[in-house]
Amino acid sequence: MPSYILSIDQGTTSSRAILFNDSSEILGMAQVEFTQYFPQDGWVEHDVEEIWSTTVDVVKEVIASTGIQATEIAAIGITNQRETTVLWNKTTGKAIYKAIVWQDRRTADYCDMLKLQGLESMITEKTGLLLDPYFSGTKVRWLLDNVEGAREQALSGELLFGTIDTFLLWRLTRGKSHKTDATNASRTLLFNIHDQVWDKEILQKLDIPECILPQVQDCSSDFGFTHESLFGAAIPITGIAGDQQAALVGQCCFTEGMIKSTYGTGCFLMMNTGATAVTSNHKLLTTVGYRIDGKVTFALEGSIFMAGAAVQWLRDGIKLISNAAETENIAAANPDAHGVYLVPAFTGLGAPYWDANARGAILGLTRNSGVEDIVTATLQSVCFQTRDLLVAMANDGIAPGLIRVDGGMVVNDWLMQCLSDISQMEVDRPQVTETTALGVAYLAGLQVGLFKSLDELSRQWQRERHFEPQMDEETSSKLYSGWLDAVRRVRSF
Repeated sequence: MPSYILSIDQGTTSSRAILFNDSSEILGMAQVEFTQYFPQDGWVEHDVEEIWSTTVDVVKEVIASTGIQATEIAAIGITNQRETTVLWNKTTGKAIYKAIVWQDRRTADYCDMLKLQGLESMITEKTGLLLDPYFSGTKVRWLLDNVEGAREQALSGELLFGTIDTFLLWRLTRGKSHKTDATNASRTLLFNIHDQVWDKEILQKLDIPECILPQVQDCSSDFGFTHESLFGAAIPITGIAGDQQAALVGQCCFTEGMIKSTYGTGCFLMMNTGATAVTSNHKLLTTVGYRIDGKVTFALEGSIFMAGAAVQWLRDGIKLISNAAETENIAAANPDAHGVYLVPAFTGLGAPYWDANARGAILGLTRNSGVEDIVTATLQSVCFQTRDLLVAMANDGIAPGLIRVDGGMVVNDWLMQCLSDISQMEVDRPQVTETTALGVAYLAGLQVGLFKSLDELSRQWQRERHFEPQMDEETSSKLYSGWLDAVRRVRSF
């Protein structure tokens, strides 16, 4: 029996493929960055053809570099940047417009209009989400209204909608599968998380035809087979989950109350709330954590738009560093930002502020401030934003005791210690930090029988390093108070 699992991890800034064996060991990995488009203030777009080509390329590279034959791969799992929205022609397979990325804020005014109509409470009750440009629903409406002929084509059954998982699945199966999973569906603003169906009332209010929507399945499910011409064999695709939910699974947060926090392009803190869809009074999101065998496990989530993306801006935007790895040594040599705060509201602020109009700023600069202070302040901003989310949870009556961390940024030891200090929380970093890819490998492997149960997966999780607060609570609170003041100034701007 084939015993390898291939994970496609299609993220916001890069496409990756990782090959795992049935012991959760990484055998090979390939990654390619792709272009980010910023056509207007607050707009963020991707070229879906570039996403597709880079995805195919990294899969082929992993297969070639490991010497594994496609016939030896038991299953493929797909995990993806969530909320990013694509409409394409089902005959030609071509997108009618670039993908509108989750960070994009172009529908802020439309969201405000819907709020004025009194729709937010109804939408939140059904979807667990806030009425914000972050989610896919208003992006779909924008495409239908602003791309010439789009609405007519949609109504005549010529167009299909999908988040990136759905688009890749459709391409991989040569148009045979127009499907998604419950986690990605739960991020569209169109899915009733309690009834687990596309919500007809919301579709009617947003004027989106149901015929363009994909079929929703469990995270572990039979989604179709890759076309044999792509990789040399028809490989079953048996796992799909949005990147943050995949990380929840990869961190084996299967018990109610367990928390993971992922530090990639953005930062996303998620708590398993079991069979209960917990409602936050402090602007956290209620979402589907995972759905297996028809059983829904819910999660409470705080979403931060800029984490690793802020470091990328230091590198590519203002060119203070040449690569992200430099930040650890810079901050270690200059752990005090000397009163400098960077608020990375480049595309607005996410939880718990949900301010689409806020913009980024560096505050507290003096003649003595230098590059080192800005770099340290950038890393600290990730920790301050995490504390924002933890405070919101605490105000909702939830007091987590430990955070499991993952994502590309967590290899930075200085950042992880800073996170523990600022949050005043214990932090565990796992042996395998590629937990997003690992989580969808678990989901795919469960469906084909490589893994028998969630308990079996939990036994595979291993801690690599534990961080405890070394900063006293008074100092931590003083630094955090300065952050809150900086955020207030950015929002008033």
